[in-house]
Amino acid sequence: MTAFTHRYQTAVRAAVEASQKIMDIYENEFDTIIKDDGSPLTKADLASTKILHQHLEPLEIPITGEETDKMPFAERKHWKECWCLDPLDGTKEFINRNGEFAVNIALLRDGKPVFGLIASPVQKIMYVGGKETGVFKVNFNAIENIEDWEKLNAPQSVNKPLVMTCSRSHHSGPVIHFINDLKKLSPAVEFAKKGSSLKFFDLAQGTADAYPRFAPTMEWDIAAGQAILEALGGSVVHAETGLPLYYNKENLTNPYFIAKTKPLLALSK
Repeated sequence: MTAFTHRYQTAVRAAVEASQKIMDIYENEFDTIIKDDGSPLTKADLASTKILHQHLEPLEIPITGEETDKMPFAERKHWKECWCLDPLDGTKEFINRNGEFAVNIALLRDGKPVFGLIASPVQKIMYVGGKETGVFKVNFNAIENIEDWEKLNAPQSVNKPLVMTCSRSHHSGPVIHFINDLKKLSPAVEFAKKGSSLKFFDLAQGTADAYPRFAPTMEWDIAAGQAILEALGGSVVHAETGLPLYYNKENLTNPYFIAKTKPLLALSK
C-alpha cells in the first residue's frame, strides 16, 4: 500500500468530490448542450472538470481529457507523464438517468496507463489502482482509511456460460466474428449491456469475461480501465494487431479494441 503515493491519493479525493457535485446536479433539473461533434454536454461535465483540475493541477503533471483544452501534439509528444480525464463518462446515461455513468482518471507514462480510477457517483464506489499498487474497490466514505480498502485479485475462472459486456448507448458494430470465437470456447454466450466505463467493474470482478468495442471511443474512455484490467492480468488490445492500446497519440481516438480478463486470456491460448 506504500505505492499509493500523494498523487494517487489526490486523484481519489478529486474523484469523490467530482462525483458528489455530479450527483447534486443529477438530482435536480439540468439542461443539455449539443457540442459541435454531436455529443451531449451538461453542467455536470463542466463542474466535474473544474473540480478535477483544481485537485490535479497543483501536482504539476500535464492534463488531457474530454473537456480539457487540448495541447498540440508537438507539445504533448514530449510529455513523460500526463493525466487523462473523463469528468463524466456516459453523459448520455446521465441524461437518461439510468445511473450508468462514471468519473475516469488515468495516469499515463510514456503512452502507457500505469494507474486507473473509475468512480461511480451513484453507487459511491470506485475501482482504483494499477500494477505498482494493486487494484482496490473503495467506498467513498472510506477513502481516507486505506486499510479498509478491498484488495481485488484476478478472477480465477471464466463464467459459464461466458459473459460479454457491451454498450447500452452505442452499437458495437460487426462483432459476430468475435462472438463466434467465444462460442468455440463456450457453447453459449450471455450479453450484459452497461453504459460507460462501468463495464470495467464487471471485468475487474469477473462477472464479465470480455468487452469488444468496434465503434469509436476516445483515450479518456478506456485508459483507466486498461490500467485496472492489466493489473489484474487481463488485457485491452487493438482488435487487428493484438497489441495493447497506447495513449497520448496525435489522434486521441482509440482503435477498435478487445478487452479480456485473465482467465479468458488463458482459455483463448
